[in-house]
Amino acid sequence: MGYLDNSIVTVDAILTKKGRELLARGDGSFKITQFALADDEIDYTLYNPSHPSGSALYGEAIENMPLLEAFPDETQIMKYKLTTLPRGTSKLPVLSLGLSSITLNQGASLAITPETLNYLGSTSVFETDGYTATIADVRVLNAFTGVGINTEDAERLNTSTTVGTNVSKTVIGTSINLVATSINTLFGSNTSLSTTITVIGRGSGARLTIPVTITKTN
Repeated sequence: MGYLDNSIVTVDAILTKKGRELLARGDGSFKITQFALADDEIDYTLYNPSHPSGSALYGEAIENMPLLEAFPDETQIMKYKLTTLPRGTSKLPVLSLGLSSITLNQGASLAITPETLNYLGSTSVFETDGYTATIADVRVLNAFTGVGINTEDAERLNTSTTVGTNVSKTVIGTSINLVATSINTLFGSNTSLSTTITVIGRGSGARLTIPVTITKTN
């Protein structure tokens, strides 16, 4: 990953392995049908309505910020997507997991079914595109899967594995299943392990992060 020269207008695009495969066919199967916009690089606190040179330069610091190069890991880029909400929307969508925190004993399981509040004119709704969920430290779980979304991207993320290192993992689904680790050595002299889970609505862009605690029982 690197930075782009923001002194000129640049469109920086790269293709995933699947995209390169479709493009190489040369049969017209490579077609962009959907796209998303995000503002991950922007720090809006830099907007300065007290700028001595007037209103034209209130956003000067923001406009001069460096832009990130494109890269294909959707779990590390475009975390703050721009969304289009119905005209007249007076409240931003927010997520509800029915939980403010998660505490599991070793080997215990839990299914999370997120809801989005104030979205598409409804009080609450289950988003048809599902949700992405990211566990900050996948070692604390024996299993972390998403169910209910069967697209290629969802299946690829849901079936990905790690080598037992301290890394995050992202899954996609309308429901998220967690199974706490049963490995004692991970605890060391501690009686519990702590991490966080972040859930994002794929249509609304609403997100919520809550703490996760795994308690040693063996």
